Amino acid sequence: MSKTSDKFKTSYNFIKKNKTIPIVFIHGVGLNKQIWTQQIEFFKNNSILTYDLIGHGETPLEKNQLNFKDFIKQLLNLINELNLKKIHLVGFSLGSLIARQFAFKHGDKLISLNLHGSIYNRTIEQKRIVENRFELIKSDKAASRVNALRRWFSEDFIKKNKEIYDNIYLTLEKNDLKNFIKAYKLFVFYEDDDEMLSNIKTNTLVTTGQFDIGSTTDMAKNLSNIINGSKFEEIKNGKHLCNIECAKMYNEILKKFIKDNND
Repeated sequence: MSKTSDKFKTSYNFIKKNKTIPIVFIHGVGLNKQIWTQQIEFFKNNSILTYDLIGHGETPLEKNQLNFKDFIKQLLNLINELNLKKIHLVGFSLGSLIARQFAFKHGDKLISLNLHGSIYNRTIEQKRIVENRFELIKSDKAASRVNALRRWFSEDFIKKNKEIYDNIYLTLEKNDLKNFIKAYKLFVFYEDDDEMLSNIKTNTLVTTGQFDIGSTTDMAKNLSNIINGSKFEEIKNGKHLCNIECAKMYNEILKKFIKDNND
Protein backbone atom coordinates (compact mmCIF):
# COMPACT_ATOMS: atom_id res chain seq x y z
CA MET A 1 0.00 0.00 0.00
CA SER A 2 1.14 3.54 -0.73
CA LYS A 3 0.18 7.06 0.30
CA THR A 4 0.03 10.19 -1.83
CA SER A 5 2.34 13.11 -1.10
CA ASP A 6 -0.45 15.70 -1.16
CA LYS A 7 -2.40 17.06 1.82
CA PHE A 8 -4.94 14.21 1.72
CA LYS A 9 -2.32 11.48 2.33
CA THR A 10 -4.53 9.09 0.38
CA SER A 11 -3.91 5.39 0.98
CA TYR A 12 -4.02 3.54 -2.34
CA ASN A 13 -3.04 0.35 -4.12
CA PHE A 14 -1.97 0.63 -7.75
CA ILE A 15 -1.37 -2.48 -9.83
CA LYS A 16 0.19 -1.47 -13.12
CA LYS A 17 -0.04 -3.58 -16.27
CA ASN A 18 1.70 -2.09 -19.27
CA LYS A 19 -0.38 -0.78 -22.17
CA THR A 20 -3.68 -1.00 -20.28
CA ILE A 21 -5.90 1.90 -19.28
CA PRO A 22 -6.33 1.84 -15.46
CA ILE A 23 -9.67 1.02 -13.90
CA VAL A 24 -10.18 3.20 -10.83
CA PHE A 25 -12.63 2.00 -8.18
CA ILE A 26 -14.27 4.27 -5.56
CA HIS A 27 -15.87 2.53 -2.57
CA GLY A 28 -18.96 3.53 -0.57
CA VAL A 29 -19.43 5.28 2.76
CA GLY A 30 -18.05 3.45 5.80
CA LEU A 31 -16.12 0.97 3.65
CA ASN A 32 -12.64 0.99 2.13
CA LYS A 33 -10.62 -0.18 -0.87
CA GLN A 34 -10.79 -3.82 0.30
CA ILE A 35 -14.35 -4.25 -1.04
CA TRP A 36 -12.93 -4.53 -4.57
CA THR A 37 -10.97 -7.76 -3.95
CA GLN A 38 -13.02 -9.80 -6.41
CA GLN A 39 -12.74 -7.14 -9.09
CA ILE A 40 -8.96 -6.91 -8.62
CA GLU A 41 -8.68 -10.68 -9.11
CA PHE A 42 -11.02 -10.72 -12.11
CA PHE A 43 -9.27 -7.81 -13.88
CA LYS A 44 -5.78 -9.09 -13.01
CA ASN A 45 -4.52 -8.45 -16.54
CA ASN A 46 -5.53 -4.81 -16.32
CA SER A 47 -4.08 -1.85 -14.42
CA ILE A 48 -6.17 -1.33 -11.27
CA LEU A 49 -6.26 1.57 -8.82
CA THR A 50 -8.17 1.33 -5.54
CA TYR A 51 -7.99 3.87 -2.73
CA ASP A 52 -9.49 4.87 0.61
CA LEU A 53 -11.71 7.92 0.60
CA ILE A 54 -10.92 10.75 3.01
CA GLY A 55 -11.72 9.63 6.55
CA HIS A 56 -11.95 5.96 5.54
CA GLY A 57 -9.55 3.06 5.91
CA GLU A 58 -6.01 4.39 6.11
CA THR A 59 -6.72 7.85 4.67
CA PRO A 60 -7.00 10.48 7.43
CA LEU A 61 -9.56 13.23 7.78
CA GLU A 62 -8.09 16.43 9.13
CA LYS A 63 -11.02 18.80 8.57
CA ASN A 64 -14.04 19.66 10.69
CA GLN A 65 -16.33 19.37 7.67
CA LEU A 66 -16.28 17.35 4.45
CA ASN A 67 -17.70 18.26 1.06
CA PHE A 68 -17.73 16.74 -2.40
CA LYS A 69 -15.11 19.19 -3.59
CA ASP A 70 -12.68 17.46 -1.19
CA PHE A 71 -13.44 14.06 -2.70
CA ILE A 72 -13.15 15.38 -6.27
CA LYS A 73 -9.81 17.02 -5.49
CA GLN A 74 -8.61 13.85 -3.74
CA LEU A 75 -9.22 11.74 -6.84
CA LEU A 76 -7.79 14.35 -9.21
CA ASN A 77 -4.62 14.68 -7.12
CA LEU A 78 -4.25 10.90 -6.96
CA ILE A 79 -4.44 10.25 -10.70
CA ASN A 80 -2.24 13.26 -11.43
CA GLU A 81 0.40 12.07 -8.96
CA LEU A 82 0.37 8.66 -10.66
CA ASN A 83 0.49 10.39 -14.06
CA LEU A 84 -2.64 8.65 -15.33
CA LYS A 85 -3.79 10.45 -18.45
CA LYS A 86 -7.02 8.50 -18.98
CA ILE A 87 -8.97 6.12 -16.76
CA HIS A 88 -12.07 3.96 -16.57
CA LEU A 89 -13.92 5.14 -13.45
CA VAL A 90 -16.16 2.93 -11.29
CA GLY A 91 -18.02 4.47 -8.36
CA PHE A 92 -20.15 2.59 -5.84
CA SER A 93 -22.87 4.20 -3.66
CA LEU A 94 -21.26 7.36 -2.17
CA GLY A 95 -18.44 6.65 -4.62
CA SER A 96 -20.90 6.87 -7.50
CA LEU A 97 -21.93 10.37 -6.38
CA ILE A 98 -18.26 11.35 -6.38
CA ALA A 99 -17.75 9.67 -9.75
CA ARG A 100 -20.58 11.46 -11.49
CA GLN A 101 -19.45 14.85 -10.22
CA PHE A 102 -15.90 14.00 -11.28
CA ALA A 103 -17.18 13.05 -14.74
CA PHE A 104 -18.91 16.41 -15.05
CA LYS A 105 -15.89 18.43 -13.94
CA HIS A 106 -13.05 16.32 -15.36
CA GLY A 107 -14.60 14.28 -18.14
CA ASP A 108 -11.45 14.76 -20.21
CA LYS A 109 -9.76 12.27 -17.84
CA LEU A 110 -12.30 9.51 -18.46
CA ILE A 111 -12.70 6.80 -21.08
CA SER A 112 -15.77 5.31 -19.41
CA LEU A 113 -17.90 5.66 -16.28
CA ASN A 114 -19.75 3.01 -14.26
CA LEU A 115 -22.18 4.30 -11.64
CA HIS A 116 -22.93 1.30 -9.42
CA GLY A 117 -25.56 1.29 -6.67
CA SER A 118 -26.26 4.99 -7.13
CA ILE A 119 -29.15 6.89 -5.57
CA TYR A 120 -31.23 9.20 -7.71
CA ASN A 121 -34.36 11.29 -7.17
CA ARG A 122 -35.33 9.78 -3.80
CA THR A 123 -38.95 10.10 -2.77
CA ILE A 124 -39.96 11.85 0.45
CA GLU A 125 -40.41 8.43 2.06
CA GLN A 126 -37.01 7.21 0.84
CA LYS A 127 -35.40 10.34 2.24
CA ARG A 128 -37.15 9.82 5.57
CA ILE A 129 -35.86 6.23 5.79
CA VAL A 130 -32.25 7.20 5.17
CA GLU A 131 -32.50 10.10 7.61
CA ASN A 132 -33.74 7.64 10.25
CA ARG A 133 -30.73 5.44 9.54
CA PHE A 134 -28.52 8.47 10.05
CA GLU A 135 -30.03 9.01 13.51
CA LEU A 136 -29.55 5.32 14.35
CA ILE A 137 -25.88 5.52 13.45
CA LYS A 138 -25.45 8.40 15.89
CA SER A 139 -27.36 6.69 18.72
CA ASP A 140 -26.90 2.92 18.27
CA LYS A 141 -23.83 2.08 16.23
CA ALA A 142 -23.99 -1.72 16.65
CA ALA A 143 -27.58 -1.97 15.43
CA SER A 144 -26.79 0.22 12.43
CA ARG A 145 -24.00 -2.14 11.36
CA VAL A 146 -26.23 -5.21 11.49
CA ASN A 147 -29.02 -3.42 9.63
CA ALA A 148 -26.59 -2.21 6.96
CA LEU A 149 -25.27 -5.69 6.26
CA ARG A 150 -28.80 -7.06 5.97
CA ARG A 151 -29.57 -4.37 3.39
CA TRP A 152 -26.34 -5.03 1.52
CA PHE A 153 -26.44 -8.86 1.35
CA SER A 154 -29.14 -11.51 1.02
CA GLU A 155 -29.81 -13.70 4.05
CA ASP A 156 -28.65 -16.76 2.11
CA PHE A 157 -25.33 -15.12 1.27
CA ILE A 158 -24.79 -14.07 4.88
CA LYS A 159 -25.40 -17.64 6.09
CA LYS A 160 -22.94 -19.11 3.58
CA ASN A 161 -20.23 -16.42 3.76
CA LYS A 162 -19.56 -15.73 7.42
CA GLU A 163 -15.96 -14.63 6.79
CA ILE A 164 -16.99 -11.94 4.30
CA TYR A 165 -19.77 -10.79 6.63
CA ASP A 166 -17.40 -10.62 9.60
CA ASN A 167 -14.73 -8.73 7.64
CA ILE A 168 -17.14 -6.04 6.49
CA TYR A 169 -18.71 -5.82 9.95
CA LEU A 170 -15.22 -5.29 11.37
CA THR A 171 -14.54 -2.57 8.78
CA LEU A 172 -17.68 -0.74 9.90
CA GLU A 173 -16.80 -1.28 13.55
CA LYS A 174 -13.34 0.24 13.09
CA ASN A 175 -14.67 3.47 11.61
CA ASP A 176 -14.07 6.65 13.52
CA LEU A 177 -17.69 7.58 14.31
CA LYS A 178 -17.15 11.34 13.92
CA ASN A 179 -15.50 10.91 10.53
CA PHE A 180 -18.11 8.40 9.40
CA ILE A 181 -20.93 10.80 10.29
CA LYS A 182 -19.27 13.61 8.31
CA ALA A 183 -19.17 11.44 5.18
CA TYR A 184 -22.56 9.79 5.69
CA LYS A 185 -24.22 13.16 6.13
CA LEU A 186 -23.21 14.04 2.54
CA PHE A 187 -24.91 10.87 1.32
CA VAL A 188 -28.05 11.29 3.44
CA PHE A 189 -28.77 14.87 2.37
CA TYR A 190 -27.52 14.63 -1.21
CA GLU A 191 -29.53 16.61 -3.76
CA ASP A 192 -29.41 15.55 -7.39
CA ASP A 193 -28.40 18.04 -10.05
CA ASP A 194 -30.15 17.09 -13.30
CA GLU A 195 -28.40 19.82 -15.27
CA MET A 196 -25.03 18.42 -14.22
CA LEU A 197 -26.07 14.85 -15.04
CA SER A 198 -27.40 15.77 -18.46
CA ASN A 199 -24.05 17.37 -19.27
CA ILE A 200 -21.94 14.28 -18.56
CA LYS A 201 -20.31 13.42 -21.87
CA THR A 202 -18.53 10.22 -20.84
CA ASN A 203 -19.87 6.85 -22.03
CA THR A 204 -21.74 5.67 -18.93
CA LEU A 205 -23.08 2.38 -17.57
CA VAL A 206 -25.52 2.47 -14.64
CA THR A 207 -25.78 -0.76 -12.62
CA THR A 208 -27.60 -1.79 -9.48
CA GLY A 209 -28.80 -4.95 -7.77
CA GLN A 210 -32.24 -6.33 -8.52
CA PHE A 211 -33.16 -6.26 -4.82
CA ASP A 212 -31.27 -3.13 -3.74
CA ILE A 213 -33.76 -1.22 -1.57
CA GLY A 214 -31.62 1.90 -1.20
CA SER A 215 -30.42 2.31 -4.78
CA THR A 216 -33.35 0.79 -6.58
CA THR A 217 -33.64 -0.36 -10.18
CA ASP A 218 -36.15 2.45 -10.80
CA MET A 219 -33.58 4.97 -9.56
CA ALA A 220 -30.93 3.44 -11.81
CA LYS A 221 -33.18 3.44 -14.87
CA ASN A 222 -34.16 7.06 -14.32
CA LEU A 223 -30.53 8.04 -13.74
CA SER A 224 -29.54 6.30 -16.95
CA ASN A 225 -32.29 8.11 -18.85
CA ILE A 226 -30.99 11.55 -17.88
CA ILE A 227 -27.33 10.84 -18.78
CA ASN A 228 -27.09 11.10 -22.54
CA GLY A 229 -26.38 7.79 -24.25
CA SER A 230 -25.92 5.85 -21.02
CA LYS A 231 -26.90 2.21 -20.54
CA PHE A 232 -28.55 0.39 -17.63
CA GLU A 233 -27.87 -3.16 -16.45
CA GLU A 234 -29.62 -4.93 -13.58
CA ILE A 235 -27.54 -7.33 -11.48
CA LYS A 236 -29.89 -10.29 -11.04
CA ASN A 237 -30.58 -11.37 -7.45
CA GLY A 238 -28.20 -8.72 -6.12
CA LYS A 239 -28.63 -6.31 -3.24
CA HIS A 240 -26.42 -3.29 -2.52
CA LEU A 241 -23.02 -5.01 -2.36
CA CYS A 242 -23.68 -7.12 -5.42
CA ASN A 243 -20.13 -6.49 -6.68
CA ILE A 244 -19.30 -9.04 -3.94
CA GLU A 245 -22.40 -11.27 -3.73
CA CYS A 246 -22.97 -11.39 -7.50
CA ALA A 247 -19.36 -10.77 -8.50
CA LYS A 248 -19.39 -13.08 -11.53
CA MET A 249 -22.30 -11.32 -13.21
CA TYR A 250 -21.19 -7.83 -12.25
CA ASN A 251 -17.62 -8.45 -13.42
CA GLU A 252 -18.72 -9.82 -16.79
CA ILE A 253 -21.01 -6.84 -17.39
CA LEU A 254 -18.25 -4.40 -16.42
CA LYS A 255 -15.69 -6.27 -18.54
CA LYS A 256 -17.85 -6.01 -21.66
CA PHE A 257 -18.55 -2.33 -21.05
CA ILE A 258 -14.86 -1.53 -20.60
CA LYS A 259 -13.90 -3.61 -23.64
CA ASP A 260 -16.47 -1.78 -25.77
CA ASN A 261 -14.94 1.51 -24.67
CA ASN A 262 -11.36 0.40 -25.27
CA ASP A 263 -12.02 -0.50 -28.90
